[in-house]
Amino acid sequence: MEHVDITIIGAGVIGLAIAAELARPDLSIFILEKNPAHGGGISSRNSEVIHAGLYYPGGSLKAELCVAGNRMLYDIAARNGIPHQKTGKLIVAMNSSEIEAIEKLHENGCRNGVKNLSLLNKRQIEKMEPPIQARAALYSSDTGMIDTHALMHYFLKQALSKKVNLVCRTQVLHIEKDINGWRIYTLNDKEGNFDYSSQAVINAAGLSSDTIANLAGGHYQLHYCKGDYCSISGIRRGMVQRLIYPAPVENHAGLGVHLTIDLNGRLKLGPDATYIERREDYQVAAGKASLFYEHARKFLPFLKPENIHPDMAGIRPKLQGPNEAFHDFVMREDAPGFVNLVGIESPGLTASPAIARYVKERFL
Repeated sequence: MEHVDITIIGAGVIGLAIAAELARPDLSIFILEKNPAHGGGISSRNSEVIHAGLYYPGGSLKAELCVAGNRMLYDIAARNGIPHQKTGKLIVAMNSSEIEAIEKLHENGCRNGVKNLSLLNKRQIEKMEPPIQARAALYSSDTGMIDTHALMHYFLKQALSKKVNLVCRTQVLHIEKDINGWRIYTLNDKEGNFDYSSQAVINAAGLSSDTIANLAGGHYQLHYCKGDYCSISGIRRGMVQRLIYPAPVENHAGLGVHLTIDLNGRLKLGPDATYIERREDYQVAAGKASLFYEHARKFLPFLKPENIHPDMAGIRPKLQGPNEAFHDFVMREDAPGFVNLVGIESPGLTASPAIARYVKERFL
């Protein structure tokens, strides 16, 4: 029976970052991916934002790894020609309660070690972003955008150059402990059933990470939380220069419907946050356009209903259920040689290189 040193389950940005971090010519590493190619799940359906680390409670993995990952990601992108832009972000407040919310967010960001934060008044906002309407804002200059697909290609190229094997169209059916570590039973679209042993397993399976963990004796349950996006047309390119977010709402499943600008200058609204049944539904209802308009027109007064159109959707793998308080990333070795990464939602993209380093330093 074939034996490898490490199996990584999931070839999204997290699995690929881990593979690139761990890869050595003397280690045999498999990456198993159920989709036809890498990056076909969560990693291809997000805002592509490089977050600064404002929102997460101090001492949490999300805070620690987002702040570290922000700096690492800009460095990786700059050194390797990965398209990115440090756009900056305004989190806007429309009334006194929202001003209080962004002041608390500023304090939290500072505690987390986020640099280059400043509170702005109405006049400063008008000077920075004339089309935006707000009484106050929190400005994060270290927030930006990155080409997620180019980043994943970079991680994959680094891994493959050191003999990592990516095996796509492969579903994990069963996992059991054996004398050599873990025996993994799989089904490949072309080769059929195949099983082998692996000394260590890293579960980075995204939306299926609880299922994989539970195959090896875990007890996890993810909640699927859908985020829809709408595109914006008919607005002059360059009219808004920065990402624009609403003030945060406590215990909300997302960050509120916000304005992002992709690396080609196109404007997009979203995502919202709606808990759904456990299925991968990426359809965006036509009614979302009018709903997003109502959310956004308060601070984006230049928008008209005809500017907004249903676009794409993504799904967050949340440990936090509806109306529940904050849940952190789960990153732990639940059994010897079996490392689970469960509930890796936002800021997972930003944190990806820091997560990879954390896994290497803590578990392998």
